[in-house]
Amino acid sequence: MALLIYTKAHDPAIWAAEIRALMPDLDIRIYPETGNPNEIEVALVAKPPHGLLKSFPNLKLIHAFGAGVDAILADADLPHHVPLTRVIDDRLTLAMTEYVLLHVLRFHRQVDAMAANQRNRAWKWLPPVDASERVIGIMGMGTLGMAAAQKLSQFGFQLVSWSRGLKAVDGVTSFHGDEHLDSFLKLCNLLICLLPLTPETRGIISRRTLSLLPRGAYIINAARGGHVVEADLLHALDSEWLSGATLDVFDEEPLRDDHPFWTHPKVTVTPHNAADSIPAQVAPQIVDNIRRMQEGLPLLRLVDYKRGY
Repeated sequence: MALLIYTKAHDPAIWAAEIRALMPDLDIRIYPETGNPNEIEVALVAKPPHGLLKSFPNLKLIHAFGAGVDAILADADLPHHVPLTRVIDDRLTLAMTEYVLLHVLRFHRQVDAMAANQRNRAWKWLPPVDASERVIGIMGMGTLGMAAAQKLSQFGFQLVSWSRGLKAVDGVTSFHGDEHLDSFLKLCNLLICLLPLTPETRGIISRRTLSLLPRGAYIINAARGGHVVEADLLHALDSEWLSGATLDVFDEEPLRDDHPFWTHPKVTVTPHNAADSIPAQVAPQIVDNIRRMQEGLPLLRLVDYKRGY
């Protein structure tokens, strides 16, 4: 049996070393050095080329590097009979919470306006806004959304959430389903997207949904670039309907050099690094699932192909 590692977003040698330390006898191969494809039974992948996974006839387990699996599911030739598992990493959850909190407070405490005043050498007092007057909306109440909500609640913000199915969380007014999306959006002074990317959520931040937000609202997208219709977001910013946006993910990555987000005065760009897994902390999860596969035990963090997460 062999494990194949494919990634361009991580150093595969580091991941191989961490996994090998836990399974010294495991045959680990790093793409493109696949060797005999018939020997590949496990693939650890991040954004694999379409058709790659289908080329291993004896594949028994596909393991994602992180929590998101949309890039894997986008492969039309994906062998759906092979179980797909993902990572749930407490450190990744903490890092995402840090990112969300950082940029929520940047908006709440008007840091960008103060920075502009400094550049203009303008000593200008900005009237504060009490946290209780801010309504923060979180789209997606999985592990990441719930962790962010718990931390934000400590600051006294009004919290609302929207998800595909009902999620009851203390201190959060919850909305769910398409029929309640508009009511949710109309409340949000700041909208945070932490949704999984599925056919139903692709393009969910569009001209229509942005127009439902209160004037001056702010957007944080740390989920997937496919959630945002970029032209519609730019229109909302340029028309001064939105006060700004922080974007960690984009429809095309890396963001091309001439993309207007780079130089837009109301946009903060970060290079898809809001949260990432640390090999030493995640390798035990991967090895545990490999051993479970070998022993015929139930796999952990199994992805539902129909739901997309």
